[in-house]
Amino acid sequence: MRFLIALLLSALTFGALAESCPDEARHQVDALAEQVRVWDDRYHRLGQSPVSDELYDQARQRLAHWRQCFPSPTAPPDRPLASSRGTLRHPVAHTGLEKLLDEQAVGAWLATRQDVWVQPKVDGVAVTLVYRKGRLAQVISRGDGVLGQDWSASARKIPGIVQQLPDPIDLVLQGELYWRLDAHVQSLQGGLNARSKVAGLMNRRQLSDADAAGIGLFVWAWPDTPSGFSERLATLARWGFTDSQRYSHPVQSLDEAAHWRTYWYNHALPFASDGVVLHQASRAPAERWQVSTPYWAVAWKYPATKALALVRQVRFKIGRTGRITPLLELEPVRLDDRQIKRVSAGSLKRWQTLDIRPGDQVSITLAGQIIPRLDQVILRNPNRVALAVPNPKDFHALSCWQLDPGCEEQLLARLTWLSGNQGLALPHMGRETWNVLIQAGLIAGFLDWLTLDAAQLANIDGFGEQSRTRVLDSLHRARQRPFAQWLKALGVPPVARNNLKGDWHTLVARDTQAWMAEDGIGPGRAAQLSAFFHDPQVRVLAETLHAAGIDGF
Repeated sequence: MRFLIALLLSALTFGALAESCPDEARHQVDALAEQVRVWDDRYHRLGQSPVSDELYDQARQRLAHWRQCFPSPTAPPDRPLASSRGTLRHPVAHTGLEKLLDEQAVGAWLATRQDVWVQPKVDGVAVTLVYRKGRLAQVISRGDGVLGQDWSASARKIPGIVQQLPDPIDLVLQGELYWRLDAHVQSLQGGLNARSKVAGLMNRRQLSDADAAGIGLFVWAWPDTPSGFSERLATLARWGFTDSQRYSHPVQSLDEAAHWRTYWYNHALPFASDGVVLHQASRAPAERWQVSTPYWAVAWKYPATKALALVRQVRFKIGRTGRITPLLELEPVRLDDRQIKRVSAGSLKRWQTLDIRPGDQVSITLAGQIIPRLDQVILRNPNRVALAVPNPKDFHALSCWQLDPGCEEQLLARLTWLSGNQGLALPHMGRETWNVLIQAGLIAGFLDWLTLDAAQLANIDGFGEQSRTRVLDSLHRARQRPFAQWLKALGVPPVARNNLKGDWHTLVARDTQAWMAEDGIGPGRAAQLSAFFHDPQVRVLAETLHAAGIDGF
């Protein structure tokens, strides 16, 4: 529950966020604190969640870390529950939950406890239910854990809340109001903002019958009962609170706890959940409960699906065809046991729309659980850093055959394509090798490597004899490659193979109309082919290949 995060900051460490004190933190800690304050207010006062709980938790942890890096005696006190404090006092205070970060921490906690039960950590809003002589008398929102709002009127309309117990007793329960979902699989569907939906509905003055029917209740605490955990569950089920018994299991080991965590993460439940809660059956008397983390219960959240990443640098990669791809270099963050250091912003247009600069904080997910993907900007650096952004008009499929200013990236991409499997398939000639040759001043044009010899390679520092031999052998093989392979290596626009009949002079002789007469070639591709074969720089390359005795030229 996000309103408990502030209570845990002194105990938690977040490895990826606590590795360093970035310079950006000194100038951004106040902006981050203000953003978190706004999120707190919107959530607790309006029932709105502008960001996911995962990102909120990480933002709070980062804020705590940055404040440790750069402490300020004038910083205002952190009061995340300021706007949620109500007027009704809870009969028993709502405790928090320490969130254990990994299996090692969970194993250590279990090793010192007996009679432990596991339940799903239901993603809803916490409440106190007060029964007098068996009848529902009050429902109080969690508020700040001591004082909450009176939700009794709306609660009396909710079929999922037992209104009259079969026994005429006085009773205090604590639980979670959740939005009912049909066969919800958390690992596939995420939280679906179910918590915010319930919070928003309960904060309204009137609750419709249809909305009331969509709200369920999961009771997770009966503070003043002296009975054991199993007896508590059986009694709650007899009274009509069946979820508690159905979704509670005893565990004696880390493996058993991990089993239920994995099971509930990947199997259908009637509610959203964001982890599991481990309960020790014995606990302190109800009158000693406080708004703090107790010793008898902890949370073990599901694997993170989103990471809050700090952008260190924005770099623009220019590909072989002139496509500009903005790359974000990140302060390393962990996501699904992977360390993420960079992510693509997609297209230049998308980057311009998002306007991401160094110091911004962004949300990262894994596409297909493998590839880092940029989702959105979470917080902008107040100091907007100026960047040298490539002009897309300067880069296209026929630009940068030479090492002109700004052409380093595209020329390197062209050479990498040339030696790759889609081109000449030259062994030992990858991007790094080409870059070594460029940095050594041996290549300033696309075909300069044709004339390299052993003496020139010997002048490269750190380039051993074996490396020189391999490079020269690969470059020699290039001369033996057939004409069709050379066309691909040059980057001719793709067409069906039988449309590239004849030698270079035959292909150059075709104009746009002649290309359109070929099967499968439309106006757009015909224009590209005509432009390629008639480009002055490409013609110079063809003359160079003719002079080198390459087949077809």
